[in-house]
Amino acid sequence: MSACVPTRAADPTRPAQIHQPHSPPPPPPRRFRVAGADLSASIAVFLIALPLSLGIALATGAPLQAGLVAAAAGGLVVGRLGGSPLQVSGPAAGLTLVTAELIQHYGWRATCAITMLAGIAQLGLGCLRVARTALAVSPAIVHGMLAGIGVTIAVAQLHIVLGGTPQSSVLDNLVALPDQVARTHPAALSMSVLTLALLFAWPRLPGRAGQVLRKVPAALIAVAGATLAASVAGLTLPRVELPSWSSHALAGLPEGPVLGVVAAVLTVTLVCSVQSLLGAVAVDKLVSGRPELQGRVGRSRLDRELLGQGAANVVSGALGGLPVAGVAVRSSANVQAGAVSRNSTILHGVFVVIAALLMVPILELIPLASLAALVMAVGIQMVSLLHIRTVTRHREALVYAVTTLGVVFLGVLEGVALGISVAVGVALHRLSRTRITHEEREGVHHVHVRGQLTFLAVPRLSRTLHLVPRGADVVVQLDGSFMDHAAYESLQDWQSTHVAQGGTVDLGGRSGTRIAEPADSGHCRCRPWTPWRNHQCDTAAEPGSQPSDAPSDGQEEKETGEARPSGHQLARGISAFQRNTAPLVRDELARLAREGQRPSQLFLTCADSRLVTSMITSSGPGDLFVVRNVGNLVPLPGEESGDDSVAAAIEYAVDVLKVRSITVCGHSGCGAMQALLASEPGGTLTPLKRWLRHGQPSLDRMAADDRPWARIAGRAPADAVEQLCLSNVVQQLEHLRAHESVARALREGVLELQGMYFHVGEAQAYLLADVDGTELFDHVDPFDHAGAAEGSRHPA
Repeated sequence: MSACVPTRAADPTRPAQIHQPHSPPPPPPRRFRVAGADLSASIAVFLIALPLSLGIALATGAPLQAGLVAAAAGGLVVGRLGGSPLQVSGPAAGLTLVTAELIQHYGWRATCAITMLAGIAQLGLGCLRVARTALAVSPAIVHGMLAGIGVTIAVAQLHIVLGGTPQSSVLDNLVALPDQVARTHPAALSMSVLTLALLFAWPRLPGRAGQVLRKVPAALIAVAGATLAASVAGLTLPRVELPSWSSHALAGLPEGPVLGVVAAVLTVTLVCSVQSLLGAVAVDKLVSGRPELQGRVGRSRLDRELLGQGAANVVSGALGGLPVAGVAVRSSANVQAGAVSRNSTILHGVFVVIAALLMVPILELIPLASLAALVMAVGIQMVSLLHIRTVTRHREALVYAVTTLGVVFLGVLEGVALGISVAVGVALHRLSRTRITHEEREGVHHVHVRGQLTFLAVPRLSRTLHLVPRGADVVVQLDGSFMDHAAYESLQDWQSTHVAQGGTVDLGGRSGTRIAEPADSGHCRCRPWTPWRNHQCDTAAEPGSQPSDAPSDGQEEKETGEARPSGHQLARGISAFQRNTAPLVRDELARLAREGQRPSQLFLTCADSRLVTSMITSSGPGDLFVVRNVGNLVPLPGEESGDDSVAAAIEYAVDVLKVRSITVCGHSGCGAMQALLASEPGGTLTPLKRWLRHGQPSLDRMAADDRPWARIAGRAPADAVEQLCLSNVVQQLEHLRAHESVARALREGVLELQGMYFHVGEAQAYLLADVDGTELFDHVDPFDHAGAAEGSRHPA
């Protein structure tokens, strides 16, 4: 344990510290202070946690006090030791099914011991710093697991809602449901219906009064309303029973096969860890949307979070509590309530302890049917339509469905194992799903390979290549981003044999060229000057070309110790162009010189050096009329601040060149957007500050409460910078419409506008679409040759 705790510097306020006569006095000791925002947020989270903790304990079949113990341990222990300051931990609905199975097989006291052992395992994983490994689990598996658990919870709690007792499995509950419906308990059903009605109606209260009342959590109102109604009506129905704490059961040694206990510990460890770590990442995204927290709340430290979760499970298990994990509902409520530090999480745990000790008579008035209805609603909400749409868009619906059904009918561990197996199978299928076509046109055989060329595709590649007659002229077009060694050797052997038999092989339009090694399989000529980028694009080995292993300018500088002028890099680049590329494009450029330019698009993007417009759009000479500036900004007419260059380019492109489309392209990590976020009013107006004033509407758009945030491929932006980059693209499209030439062309139907976002680190382009009022930047399918942008234009 001690190896996991970082050493601290000596405290300068300790009495043993000796100060020199002229040294400044030691600073006063720091006092524990709680910000008002943390206090109000802790109260909101406590009011949500109290009924949910009791409801989850009811759903597992554990003593109801166990839910309060877990909530207190999650608040106090994880709040103090965890690595995600604003994540709230406690008994989670995602652990309900696991805990219920453990209680059924081993009993309650043994389940507490298994919780302790799982906590110790989490501490070990935290010490080994393997927390990020858990994030390698496919989100489709995680969401499928949660959906399966949600279905199981909802079906089981439905029996309590109707006034009965749930069975041990989903199938048994479904079989017994008709009989339970026939024996419905009217009082229990009425309290359940009242709970659900309040739960769903409370957040939708209209008007200013509703806005004030909605600050009280709906879960608390629903349970309190049902409790009050049951007490006033004098209904006879089962209620919460909290025995004296003196008789509370603590952990005991588990009995049974060792392998079964080990599997149980690993299951709890896996579910708790994955849910907590994914929750921490989700909280980071929520925090990034609050600019006032930037610099105050750092990104989650996942290994430390794992240590905090492990310590909380040890404490909870030892004190007779449920397993602990990060809880999404409470965490999001904590962030939205304005929490600014981990003090809100800790205080919510203090309030839970006070309630468990002093509010027992009030808690025992709660009808069990009301808690069951609350937990059933939580279970239904775990089957998220947003998650289903996301996994469907990424073609992982099969993984999601298999995991969900496996959890429902077999169990959590079995369902997750099935999901992982299917995910591996889907990945292998995608690797092997390479489209290889062969056709003959005008006596020339064309072999087109689309996709990843791995050993899995070699048999189909060989069959296709052997369809080519001996001595024929062949064009082989490789459109994949990866080729392994097996595919390389197969292609090379076939090429050697075919050429020896009198045939010709043209690779992508370069006759006689040898197939490149897998590491150099790209045929682009976009080699950067700077060698530290470790770029894979290189000059192909052609007669007279520079060998790929020749030292670049940066390497020469490092070896000789002499700085080479930057102009030398430019000269070498021009020389490579004249030698390799100019012969290929000379005819096309000569035609353009005679006929003039007729670009179809105006492409307005940032001046960032990482944005190579022709590369990411696969365009050539004469295709794009490109305008670049800092931040891809479009000043509104009359606000050019003496710089009419962008307005002039727009007018020229629309009125003279007659472009049919204008694209505004932003990108990740934009320095202009970072500067805009960090800007403060006042100070000297430098040229850069004057120019960035045109981005202020984008900043206002992002901060507006009445606008839905832009999203990217179904996920929220990673941080505030990415959110501003996306909002800036949408805002500049609106600025474009204010220009007279653009407005006129839009009215005439001869121009369309579209937004684009390029993620530099992913090398992935996203096109803007308006989906149900939400600005969504969706990815472009690399195999959609029919035009992935169809339907993805921003509405004119």
